[in-house]
Amino acid sequence: MAVQIIPTQPFSDQKPGTSGLRKRVTVFQAPHYLENFVQSIFDAIKAPAGSTLVVGGDGRFYNIEAIQIILKMAAANGFGHVLVGENGILSTPAASCVIRKYQTFGGIILSASHNPGGPQGDFGIKFNTANGGPAPEKVTEAIFVRSKEITQYKIIDAPDVALDALGETELAGMKVEVIDSVTDYVELMETLFDFEAIRQLLASGFRLRFDAMHAVTGPYARAILVDRLGAEASAVMNAVPLPDFGGGHPDPNLTYAHDLVEIMYGADAPDFGAASDGDGDRNMILGKHFFVTPSDSLALIAADARLVPGYVQGIAGVARSMPTSAAVDRVAEELDIPCFETPTGWKFFGNLMDAGKVTLCGEESFGTGSDHVREKDGLWAVLFWLNILAIKRQPVETIVKRHWARFGRNVYSRHDYEELPSAAAQGVIEHVRASFPVLEGKVLGRYTIKTCDDFSYTDPVDGSVSQKQGIRILFEDGSRIVFRLSGTGTEGATLRIYLEAFEPNASKHGLDAQEALGELIEIAHQISELKQRTGREQPTVIT
Repeated sequence: MAVQIIPTQPFSDQKPGTSGLRKRVTVFQAPHYLENFVQSIFDAIKAPAGSTLVVGGDGRFYNIEAIQIILKMAAANGFGHVLVGENGILSTPAASCVIRKYQTFGGIILSASHNPGGPQGDFGIKFNTANGGPAPEKVTEAIFVRSKEITQYKIIDAPDVALDALGETELAGMKVEVIDSVTDYVELMETLFDFEAIRQLLASGFRLRFDAMHAVTGPYARAILVDRLGAEASAVMNAVPLPDFGGGHPDPNLTYAHDLVEIMYGADAPDFGAASDGDGDRNMILGKHFFVTPSDSLALIAADARLVPGYVQGIAGVARSMPTSAAVDRVAEELDIPCFETPTGWKFFGNLMDAGKVTLCGEESFGTGSDHVREKDGLWAVLFWLNILAIKRQPVETIVKRHWARFGRNVYSRHDYEELPSAAAQGVIEHVRASFPVLEGKVLGRYTIKTCDDFSYTDPVDGSVSQKQGIRILFEDGSRIVFRLSGTGTEGATLRIYLEAFEPNASKHGLDAQEALGELIEIAHQISELKQRTGREQPTVIT
């Protein structure tokens, strides 16, 4: 099995985003495209000879083919051992768990997260470092720099490795170990949560429904919710991972998880509903006829953390992405613990967790997690909620409204405008940025603009600076509007508008968020000239 040196030419578009490199499947299938990026990773990380690597993905179309290429390239580049999930499957949090448990040099995760799959869908690849988290910006930038100058890549000419059976094989002197995709992750969850209390809750007649959306969490949810906790088999729906996610959009929100939403708002709704996304790192939480925003979910988990065995000693601190509501800030203030505001992207939380500054982290984009791994974790959040419910024995809606009564309600919503022409979306951002001088101090209805800025972040651990992370319009009363271009799409641009107002009056906590935020929504449209610049009358998704 000789090492082949394949001549190649650079591609100009291999800059990793907040979660790695994401493109259409057809782009990755182009000759040398995937190989160039993988070689750029290996060249940039400079792993010592004989290092161990973790490889796995969310099972989307092209997952298996890409893994075979990566294995042959890893062997050619001097790795000594690769741990790969059975059938190429590893959820993103499970991959982080495996990297940390076996102390590997890092891992390559194949996923485009919540983006659609299939032959005409999306594909993605990212490198996670030895702490289990996404590579920091200095590493992704080094990968990008290398991708622009690469002239060759190394690969072994060898038959494909069997990935459908557990065990070890050899590939040109490199050990390939196919591991159970689920076991390590399930064992970690058992150390964090009171499984017996949750079993008793489910045995009492409590009904739940988890939507795996034909994505990676199906096997994990069955192993935990059904096999370990005793839920009925029907409690896990759309449980078989499919390369095209059953033709659906594996994004756990009110629009794309419509099957679950119909059940939870139906006449005979279960007590608790949840969904996870393509690679298992996001979550949506629902009660009977009730939706829990990700921002409120993070705040409530922080407030009630001591109810859960893995967090009974308390939490060191919390962190949230800038667009996430300030609900968790209020909890942190009462608990007298630090609260950090970071740019969007889970990698920014990794330094804080490694330094022991925070225990819980969250993003408004349905991502919540803790320092048990270095990725957000959908099933972890579901189990945290089930543990709280098992102790409190109250409906989800009651628990949330009592939280609001205690801390006040941060009324919050996100409006996504997907697949906009990139020039039009960028034009909105540039227009708002250029308007800062005339906006400050301006009175718009009952709101007065206090200040405007383009959010920047200085990492308190390593001192690195991230600029232009989202435009903030901050009002005198604490309300705010945030404009940001998302880095997770592959077609056109996604413009996100985040709207937040604080409501301390419990008598107004029952208002629909869109109604309560109506005036801010109009102000956002007015100052951004959104309709004139994009032609869009309505957002694609509202959460």
